[in-house]
Amino acid sequence: MRRPLGSYRRILALALAAASAPLVGGCGEHAEKTTASFAKSTAAPAARSGEVLSADSYDDDGSPPTPTKSDAPAPAPAAPIAPANPAGETYAKLVENGYRDPAKQPLSTFSVDVDTASYANVRRFLTQGMLPPKDAVRVEELINYFPYAYPQPTKADEPFSVNVEVSRCPWEDGHRLAKIGLKGREVASDKRPASNLVFLLDVSGSMQVPNKLPLVKAGLRLLVDHLGENDRVAIVVYAGSTGLALPSTSCAEKAKILGALDALHASGSTNGAAGLRLAYETAVGNFIAGGTNRVILCTDGDFNVGVSDPGELGRLIEAKAKSGVFLSVLGFGMGNYQDKTIERLADKGNGNAAYIDTLREANKVLVEQMGGTLLTIAKDVKVQVEFNPAKVASYRLIGYEDRLLQAKDFNDDKKDAGEIGAGHSVTALYEIVPAGREAHAPGVDPLRYAKPAAAAEGKADEPAGRELCTVKLRFKPPEGDQSQLIAFAVEDDGTDDHPTDDFRFAAAVAEFGLLLRDSPFNGQATWDAVLERAESSHGPDPSGYRREFLDLVRKARTLAGK
Repeated sequence: MRRPLGSYRRILALALAAASAPLVGGCGEHAEKTTASFAKSTAAPAARSGEVLSADSYDDDGSPPTPTKSDAPAPAPAAPIAPANPAGETYAKLVENGYRDPAKQPLSTFSVDVDTASYANVRRFLTQGMLPPKDAVRVEELINYFPYAYPQPTKADEPFSVNVEVSRCPWEDGHRLAKIGLKGREVASDKRPASNLVFLLDVSGSMQVPNKLPLVKAGLRLLVDHLGENDRVAIVVYAGSTGLALPSTSCAEKAKILGALDALHASGSTNGAAGLRLAYETAVGNFIAGGTNRVILCTDGDFNVGVSDPGELGRLIEAKAKSGVFLSVLGFGMGNYQDKTIERLADKGNGNAAYIDTLREANKVLVEQMGGTLLTIAKDVKVQVEFNPAKVASYRLIGYEDRLLQAKDFNDDKKDAGEIGAGHSVTALYEIVPAGREAHAPGVDPLRYAKPAAAAEGKADEPAGRELCTVKLRFKPPEGDQSQLIAFAVEDDGTDDHPTDDFRFAAAVAEFGLLLRDSPFNGQATWDAVLERAESSHGPDPSGYRREFLDLVRKARTLAGK
């Protein structure tokens, strides 16, 4: 349920008052005054047609504004605003997946990824008048930012549905595009199990600016407001030292929880590792069997005291994840935003990552998608696709570069993989070169001793010869150790038919990502083609996210000089 505008403004006012009044830390630190205009930083610019950037752009009934057109000339754009010290941000180097020859590499295996941090971060750059760094653009996270109309699972023992659609690849003539979509089972709010949550909050000096700690507090207020009396919240804070700002407290005492949030202020260095240890100890000490046990880490990722290496932090989280406590990592801020660290912590902590740039994004992640953010319905979810050399000359997985697995990992239940939350959707795209066309995959000299793959000799009139690929998935229940298997074959007769709006929109988002990355695989992709396809396929858009995407495409086209 979307909150009316007045509720957002009350929350903003409370956050502003908290940021402007003398605040007392939760670790025995001296009180100090923080002056920051949070309301000014989160207010949206005047909305253009289809643009919804913050809570303030909602109508009084809580719905997105109706786009309007005017004959008046558009106002001159504001001067570009660069983030403070963008060189201080870190992103893991990303090398895009290339084409593979199914006669030699028939299996493609990867872990699912429900993270959406890259999309919100890209939006931040574009809104500030800058093209994002290429390594900040993870195409799968752009695609997965949007909900898709996948059906609910029909089998009681399967936590998600699997949906496959194949059609023409819009940016490369003669190629095909296969879309694999998973939809997690939705859980009604009154059926959601009790939650044991620990808010792990970075209150170091780098979090003092308005779009960090004040936005953290305002976003968590939204979450607390939607928790029930059977849920519990503890607050652990860390800076140069670490402390328990609030012991685990029933949400029947929301005023106490909100008061503890209001009392936080930012100062000091960042000892994230100590905070992580205390947060997990607190979560384990209040563990709810059969419930949701989760640490929610809010940080800019700039750990500079104690264990600070991303690899060491990842190993620390990986060990703590064995306790049955899951992790969500919410990134904030700019200039020193450490995307690489945040992604690694979420990957190792059986969790998800999001980037919060506005109060509206906090509402999306913590309220609209509360079930998916908090409640895991399947863990260690892996996908393996076997391509038929009789139908496929070469293929490539778009995105998921940091989620690739070896073929043998698929059947190895000890190998960690991603999680799916209640109601979450996950989408993956494969670009396919049909048999008979130039393969694109690097070739090698003919082998003297190896025999040709039997599958390559299949006839088109045989069942296996008509199959494009076989899709397999493995997953475990949230508290289980043994995986279950789903498998089915996919056929493609090579006709375009009529792709769904979801297919066309997901393809437009992928093409957008390829252009932002200046990808060597972007074929005939153009900004105008992305815009045309997205405009004609955005379909029902009650939250305005797809209309906002159109505005971002226009911004990117202008910045790219096209």
